[in-house]
Amino acid sequence: MWTSLQNPLALVGRILLALLFIPTGVGKLTGFAGNVAYTASGGIPMPEVATAIALLIELVGGVALLLGWGTRWAALALAFFTLVASVFFHNFWGVPAEQAFMQQLLFYKNIAVVGGLLAFAAFGPGGLSVDARRMK
Repeated sequence: MWTSLQNPLALVGRILLALLFIPTGVGKLTGFAGNVAYTASGGIPMPEVATAIALLIELVGGVALLLGWGTRWAALALAFFTLVASVFFHNFWGVPAEQAFMQQLLFYKNIAVVGGLLAFAAFGPGGLSVDARRMK
């Protein structure tokens, strides 16, 4: 039973993960100045450059994940990006106690996303993908 669901479930998983990255990439594009200010608030050097890189990773990586094109590399790039962003922007260990719970929740949610992305890096996109079509 699970074998017959493997490809549709992989597709749904890719769609759901891509929904996390594509809209935020578009948001960075349409609200670039505000996102630069937010990036700077995290202590990131060269916030304009960092925001532009984040925008590209989220948009290109998100679309690649959605289509299942270069999936393993896209998933690795998104996983690394998510892990780094989590450490800088959801550092529950360094915020006031009243903010710690929410930041911890967001941090561990992102760690779970990293886990899902690493699964796609390890096992590939499934049969309903550009990668699978290229292999045929």
